[in-house]
Amino acid sequence: MLHKTRGIALSYIRYRESSIIAKIYTEAFGIQTYIVNGVRSSKSKTNRIALFQPLTLLDMVVYHKSKDDTIHRISELKCYAPFFTIPFDVLKSGLALFMTEILGKALREEENNEPLFRFIEESVMQLDQADRHFENFHIQFLMQLAHFLGFGVENIADLERELKDNHYPNSSDAQEHRAAEQLLLSDYGQAILLDRTRRINILEKLIFFYKIHMDNLGEIKSLEVLREVLR
Repeated sequence: MLHKTRGIALSYIRYRESSIIAKIYTEAFGIQTYIVNGVRSSKSKTNRIALFQPLTLLDMVVYHKSKDDTIHRISELKCYAPFFTIPFDVLKSGLALFMTEILGKALREEENNEPLFRFIEESVMQLDQADRHFENFHIQFLMQLAHFLGFGVENIADLERELKDNHYPNSSDAQEHRAAEQLLLSDYGQAILLDRTRRINILEKLIFFYKIHMDNLGEIKSLEVLREVLR
């Protein structure tokens, strides 16, 4: 049966000579896997593979037979909000890579969750549109995403307490604690003074916090990229 849905591209792997298997977070069906034939063919007249780059926002018509199927097919596909800056800005590309990796590991539900979809969609669009003060974007994204995943905190004291209870080795100084509290309570784009060392400290604490609640998070490979671009 054909269904219309929006989707957010997360990742893909090559399959056979010219196809891919793509992981997409959809508005209607949650996280889903699709096989796309011929997308890597040299004979293709369009660069359709670009539609599966991380966080691309998609309008889709898809085949879904039943919940028992683990891989589905796409009938129609187009981008409904092309990026203007993310692919061309080194920092934004690094942030997008990190967000994609987190989402690929955190999103497990194969059912619709419209508030979560809208949050991710709006976050991606705000990152693309931001012209300044987005160096802390990934930290705020993690803080807000945690609420949708069921383990968000209302203040940084609660976060620090949970870290301590789970034997996290490092504590915050007053400046780091204050900046983390501001990040938790602020919207994207607000200027919050934070040096590179403290920014990395807060990020590592958040990743540890996620690992407390998500056994499958594992190693975050894009962290090394962030450390390079976030000077």
